[in-house]
Amino acid sequence: MLLFNILLLIHFGAFAGYLFILASLWKDVTIPRNKTGLILGIIILLTGIALAALKYPAINYYKVVPKLLIFGVITVLNGRYADKPFTRTAYYWLTGLTLLAALIAVVRV
Repeated sequence: MLLFNILLLIHFGAFAGYLFILASLWKDVTIPRNKTGLILGIIILLTGIALAALKYPAINYYKVVPKLLIFGVITVLNGRYADKPFTRTAYYWLTGLTLLAALIAVVRV
């Protein structure tokens, strides 16, 4: 149980860090970005997989599958705008999808 809680804290911290990066772009989405978002995305993915593996028989697929699809779209958007600044539309989609994934994570099903 301790390992699960540690992974959950790391997962939450990485997710909060990614939200902070998106929030810091609120005023000007055209500023250059570094690779911190990529690193945090990888941490979110790996800790999410580890959390699902630790809870395997009792996985809540109503939460895992939609979040996986949302993170797939977020990955595609980040990959599409890797070398150039976000457009305002792409930024709003990223922010909205990230907040939707957070909402899915905390809502009890």
